[in-house]
Amino acid sequence: MVLRATIALMAPEVTRLVSGLEAALSAAGTPERASREKRYLKSDLHFLGASVWEIRRAVKVVIDREALDHDGLVALVSELWREPVHERRMAAVAALELRERLLGIADLALVEALLRDSRTWALVDGLAGDVAGSIAQRDPAGAGPILDRWAVDPDFWVRRAAVLAELNPLRAGASFDRFARHADAMLDEREFFIRKAIGWVLREAGKRRAPEVIAWLAPRTGRASGVTMREAVRYLPEQDAARLMSAYRAGAPAV
Repeated sequence: MVLRATIALMAPEVTRLVSGLEAALSAAGTPERASREKRYLKSDLHFLGASVWEIRRAVKVVIDREALDHDGLVALVSELWREPVHERRMAAVAALELRERLLGIADLALVEALLRDSRTWALVDGLAGDVAGSIAQRDPAGAGPILDRWAVDPDFWVRRAAVLAELNPLRAGASFDRFARHADAMLDEREFFIRKAIGWVLREAGKRRAPEVIAWLAPRTGRASGVTMREAVRYLPEQDAARLMSAYRAGAPAV
């Protein structure tokens, strides 16, 4: 609904910008890369074969040249997403990442719509970590109820987004509590992309907040998965990492 409403307001100029972007990405792509990426991501989308670096460069040129305001950015993103082309959707995510300062709490409705239509980490992770995470960092009180809802959503990609959206706030010194609450509720899940996301956030938090990570993980080593544990201990002090992994292998809490 959000996407259709935005597209209905789209100016012809946005169509021209997107057509130019798609032509540039198609020219930069190769059939070999397109085939390889489609197989790797197991995606139903059409692929042009452009690299992530080429996509971001092309989007930055357009964004810088056009000096888009908030509404122009949303119109561009919505039109890019409209067609089932991987590089167009990657370009939409890149545009949001490059101009995330224009976005606020109300834009999490658009982000959520894109998340639900993504169905791959290649799109979800940028939307969650860089876009939703930046909004949550700037407005933690406003984002809190939304992330709480995402954390219990039936769609595991939306739940993954709730976890990854904590990366930027935690790096900026936000309270550990919300992530801890969400991660604890998801810790027993068997879905790989949830397990990996929890470990990823713990790994990044462990670079500067090792005591909090250790204190949270120690009583849960008997519940956490191997992928969560291996990620989580990567930057912890060696002795603590060894103690936590030993407890994990024993299937018991670390005491």
